[in-house]
This record gives sequence, C-alpha cells and structure tokens, in this order.
Amino acid sequence: MIDKLEFLLALSRTQHFGRAAEACGVTQPTLSAGVQALEAQLGVRLVNRGSRFIGFTDEGARVLGWARQIVAAQRGMYDDLHTLRHGLSGTVRIGVIPTALAMVPALTTPFLARHPGVHFTVSALSSLDILHMLENLEIEAGLTYLENEPLGRVRAIPLFRERYRLLTAAHLPLGDRASVSWSELSGLDLCLLTRDMQNRRILDRLLARDGAGHPPVLESNSIVTLLAHVRTGQWASILPETLAELAGADGPVRSIPIIGPEVTQTIGLVVPSHDPATPLCNALVAEASKRRIEDSR
Repeated sequence: MIDKLEFLLALSRTQHFGRAAEACGVTQPTLSAGVQALEAQLGVRLVNRGSRFIGFTDEGARVLGWARQIVAAQRGMYDDLHTLRHGLSGTVRIGVIPTALAMVPALTTPFLARHPGVHFTVSALSSLDILHMLENLEIEAGLTYLENEPLGRVRAIPLFRERYRLLTAAHLPLGDRASVSWSELSGLDLCLLTRDMQNRRILDRLLARDGAGHPPVLESNSIVTLLAHVRTGQWASILPETLAELAGADGPVRSIPIIGPEVTQTIGLVVPSHDPATPLCNALVAEASKRRIEDSR
C-alpha cells in the first residue's frame, strides 16, 4: 500500500498525472492503476478525473492526510534504523524565506561540525511554499516567519528577530539621515520583494499603517536583484539588517535604521510535528534550540 500512498502524495504535489508518474519513476498507466487499486481496496473514490487530474474527492483529501502520516512514519523508521547502524547521515532539504538566507550558516555550520555525514540542500522559497512542501514531505525543515500568518501543524523553534533598514544613497531622499520613521517613507520610490513573499506583506501592512503605502517602482522575488539595484546608488529599498550589511559592503549605499517605532519579526525553524520525529529532524531541532532568539544584529 505504501507505494500507492506515495502516488497520492505525488499527485498532491504536482496536480498532474504525468508529472506525478515521472516523480515516482513509473509510467502514467502504472500510477493510474495504482490509484485505482487503492480506491478499490478502500472502497471509496479518491480522485476526480476527466481527461486530466481535477482534484481530490472529500474522501481523497482525508486519505491524503493519513498518507502523509504513514509515509512519513515509514521514512522515519528507515532513517532511525540506518542511524543506529551507521550514525547520523543523509540529506536535509531545508526551505528558507529569502530574507533569512544570510542567517542559514548560523545553523548549518555548527550542525555539520557535529554531524559531518549529513548533507544540506538549501532552497529559497516563499513562506507558503515552505509550509506546503513540509506537508507533502518534499523538505525536512524550513526557516520562516513565526508570528504573522498561520503555520499549521508544525513544530516551531524561534531563532532570531528581524529588524529593518532603509537602504539608499546619500544623495537620494532621506539618504543623509541617522534614522527614519515608517511614516517618513511615504512617497519614496522603492524596490521591494513581490507580494507572494511574506516579507512584502509585512512591509505593506507597516507602510499602510503609517500612511506610507506608495507602490514600489520595482518588484522582484529575488533578494539578489534588489541588492543589485540598491548598490547602483540610484534605488532605495527596505531590507532586514543582515541583508543591509551585505548591500553596504564596499558600495555607495547607506543603511539607515527605521524607528518610531522599531519593528521586529521572529524567524525560526519549522519542522513537521510527526511523533516520533526522524533522527535528522531531532538533531536539527536540538541545534536550533541552542541558538533560539538571537538578535539578527
């Protein structure tokens, strides 16, 4: 049954029969036959289908929830047995919101020093994608905001507080200031992350609250793109303090604290709430717990 439950998980991730079959390493007829066999075994229809995948039935959505738990438990069992025989090893796939990428080494470096047999794969993802991929067992952990939007069924360990800076050149508006308030940002031509990123949604709320809801002149889902524009000395942006330091290195950019009031957001590690957790997950949580709530400055 496990292989058929894996088919359901792949369908949930891809929303497409062909891509799900490719992800599982089988042909599309094999995947379709497996899903139909599972439906016959359970006595319920799981998938709405026509000429293409339409979605899951109510029963299918319930089975999908159980499938995630069962498949996660099986993988955890294999990982646990492997760790007993060979020590901690394997790959940890971690999704990170773009604004927290600069903080990842504070977690991965000491972890790898203790567990040299482990390999990390780090992907920049939106907060919503992190939660979706955790649920579908596509990643083992995420670094994301903990306070603003629902996290669902995850275990969360606070790591640090994100503080904000105005990045601008000295000759641009407000560029000669030692500090600025949120309300003073009204009318600035800013480059910001796109609205699918939670950082942008946080900034939109903060700017609108103080009457500074001027639309950005440039949007990107890439922090590198924002930093590249800021470093020309012709653009301004609002970025976390850690990224502001990167932008200002050997360049014309000033990093100006935004106060009145100073705003912080908690970023932390999130992992699935499965019990028992995998050895890799337990080790990652233990490492994160040693570093919880460190300021990002």
